[in-house]
Amino acid sequence: MPDSRIPHDEASPPAPGAQTRPPEVDRAAASRRAVAARRERAALKKDVAMRVITPQELLRRALAEPAAPVGAMRVPEFLTAIPAIGEGKRDRILQQLGISPVKRLGGLGSRQRDDLLRFLDERWPELAPRGGRSRLVVLAGPTAVGKGTVASHIKEHHPEIHLSVSATTRSPRPGEVDGEHYYFVDDAEFDRMIEAGELLEHATVHNAHRYGTPRRPIEEALAQGRTVLLEIDLQGARQVREADPSATLVFLLPPSWDELVQRLVGRGTEDAGERARRLRTAKVELASQGEFDYRVVNDDVARAADEVARLAR
Repeated sequence: MPDSRIPHDEASPPAPGAQTRPPEVDRAAASRRAVAARRERAALKKDVAMRVITPQELLRRALAEPAAPVGAMRVPEFLTAIPAIGEGKRDRILQQLGISPVKRLGGLGSRQRDDLLRFLDERWPELAPRGGRSRLVVLAGPTAVGKGTVASHIKEHHPEIHLSVSATTRSPRPGEVDGEHYYFVDDAEFDRMIEAGELLEHATVHNAHRYGTPRRPIEEALAQGRTVLLEIDLQGARQVREADPSATLVFLLPPSWDELVQRLVGRGTEDAGERARRLRTAKVELASQGEFDYRVVNDDVARAADEVARLAR
């Protein structure tokens, strides 16, 4: 008869090889980690789909941290996150590269890794800065990415760079000063400036207001040997490239698509319809980043501003 004084766990030890159930707190923590990892992978796939980051950049992150959530992403998931790749095309790519559908990005062999990167570079080449660039620098990017904030930081901390002041037909926002933030003009005056050839570029933004860059202050600053920074939209950037092919074009990116949405909603300066319209525009604008010489991520205003200033030298 068993001695009742012996504790139960000592009297009946687990049989060799028997599995023990983890404590409830451990299972709850593991579940939370799994959910967080899935969310991180989903956010990264969205960033690739919205062109906030390139497929090559996501692959580099996975290879650098194979044990992280990004490294645990399966290759089929990664491929279908890339615009224009559906399930049928994905399967053909996997077969062509000799990669198993269950393979994870962080577990790719050296040959598979090189073949996948070569495949991406052939179809979605990353930026290659041009030579012979001038001291005219254009900063553009999607709506709400923070172009104005970065440009203001450059103006304050890099006085050697001349920040161009645009003309616009929209009304001033609270705190904006005419001649400092923008030249606020009416439609008749804007038309006169276009007719007189006084604008380097001009465009209608968000189907609402017109913006343009006065030509004379830029020409004067360049003649003095200064670097000139234009903070303008995509349409204007294309016009500047056409007028001066040697201009340096810098595209400002958000840290993620979700962050861009939060910034736009958090501004509180547009109604729901205008926000939806601007988000649709942002998708198109993000797809144009391949036209630019450099990309800078605005994850920290001071750091992003310093990087743009360095590229402008």
